[in-house]
Amino acid sequence: MKIAIFHNLSSGGAKRSLFEIVKRLSRRHEIRVYSLSSADHEFCDIRPYVESHQVYPFQAGKLFHSPFGRLNSIIRAFDLVRLRHINEIISNDIKRHEPDLIFVEPCRFENAPSLLRYISEFASIYYCHEPYRILYEDAPPRPYYNGRSKLRHTLDQYDPFLTYFRNYARNNDQLNIQKAGRVFVNSAYTKQQVEKIYHIKAEVNYLGVDTTKFKPLQYVNKSNFILSVGSLTPLKGFDFIIRSIAMMPTSDQPALIIASNFSNTQEYEYLNDLANQNHINVQFLIGINDEKLVELYNNARLTAYTPHREPFGLVALESMACATPVVGVKEGGLFETIRDKFTGCLTPRDEKIFAMALLELLKNPQKSHEYGQNGYQEVLAKWNWDSSVQNIESNLISVTKSISIKAQ
Repeated sequence: MKIAIFHNLSSGGAKRSLFEIVKRLSRRHEIRVYSLSSADHEFCDIRPYVESHQVYPFQAGKLFHSPFGRLNSIIRAFDLVRLRHINEIISNDIKRHEPDLIFVEPCRFENAPSLLRYISEFASIYYCHEPYRILYEDAPPRPYYNGRSKLRHTLDQYDPFLTYFRNYARNNDQLNIQKAGRVFVNSAYTKQQVEKIYHIKAEVNYLGVDTTKFKPLQYVNKSNFILSVGSLTPLKGFDFIIRSIAMMPTSDQPALIIASNFSNTQEYEYLNDLANQNHINVQFLIGINDEKLVELYNNARLTAYTPHREPFGLVALESMACATPVVGVKEGGLFETIRDKFTGCLTPRDEKIFAMALLELLKNPQKSHEYGQNGYQEVLAKWNWDSSVQNIESNLISVTKSISIKAQ
């Protein structure tokens, strides 16, 4: 097949999954990639695996500082307008090569890219890793939000620029995704959310883990620390882990290492202060490479994973691939990636209960080892990338066949 791929992804799980998909599909198909300069092209670099890699210049508008910050909503809305025009140009370039299929990944600014509006005559798939969550969900509370004055809070509620941007962004996201030929998602939980928010049908195509990279290392001894991984933002729930560790007896408290690809300054300061107030030993590692991440998974006694409504839970699978058990919360896609009392533990979002689950595995190395081995075997059997891409590939082929039949 001739496959055109579009993305405007930053570093993170979505770009990692695209890398694994492209690497495997390129063995049997011709792939041309279309992207923007605002994407992260160095992280999980797909360029060596594709026929061509065309990058279109785009830079988000420069935002104002106080007292003109309210104009930023207009700048963001104008960014979406500019993106729509650029995506129309990209669509024409894609059409000239007459691909059999157009595979569309998210845009870091639009979520569902406006490219989808302009390719309706082609077989197309949009892989939706998650809805545009900031438009449809409330963010976890943070003390640094409380620093806003009552006047500012009132102005936010009635700010016509902010209201306009939110409505524009929501309508743009809704229209774009509804133009997709088919929509793939990464979990049954995401399928439920996408169908509820966008009123469309979605199909689960699970992602996987590179088991040649994320694997148990020989001659590695466990160290007395818990690992947690994810971008340093409120949605990842690192504060919950810190408060949970604080509920353990002081003599039993392990160190906590938080590894992140992205750091929000306010969130870092909040978490660091929270750890200091509770006398918890926390180390923040930002922007580490995969080799270091694999080493951390292997050295950790366990992985704690407590994001809010996580769509899939790739961190859990990476830890399991390294034979390290996971303690997570009973939310989102974690129901599908962690098997309670087999590859790890799932608890309610209750610090005391979570602390007890951590302590149980920390004090029982044999059970922890058993869960780790179970997780490793489960990843090899169910969550490896070769199997995942094979399933995705068969679905891509079925899409092109269905379009061909309709055309006849």
